[in-house]
Amino acid sequence: MKIRQRLMTGALALMTSLAALAADDHDPAKKEAGPNGGRLVTAVEPHLELLVTEDRKVKITFLDEKKQAVDPGETTVKLTCGERANPVRMTFEKDGKSLVSKEVLPEGKNFPAVLQVKSNGKPVFERFQLNLADCPGCEYLEYACTCDHEH
Repeated sequence: MKIRQRLMTGALALMTSLAALAADDHDPAKKEAGPNGGRLVTAVEPHLELLVTEDRKVKITFLDEKKQAVDPGETTVKLTCGERANPVRMTFEKDGKSLVSKEVLPEGKNFPAVLQVKSNGKPVFERFQLNLADCPGCEYLEYACTCDHEH
């Protein structure tokens, strides 16, 4: 009986710790924008900034620890966005130390997006809402918002 009680106590402590870590990870107050005002993606190493340009293309810049641009090397990036029934699949070409999409974003200001980044192993996927509206609480567009208002 004591062993069962100890196991249950240990499991509860572990679950509490994991919940606290998960809450820390998604704390909106900790969000950062990229150095150019784009969305900072930290799921990949090196981190990257996804920036929507004025001509509705997407610019991907890989960043070092000091948020300085680094060469993407052989890393490939794909972005799928827009309506599920008619998605736009964006491919990228190298432009200096960045990758710039060959295609433009679909019409509209708010749609789902899936970013795929592949460098040395399995691809990493980042899913998010690409909302191009101005944020009411900070200086960035909603897709790169760093404030803690309701999204």
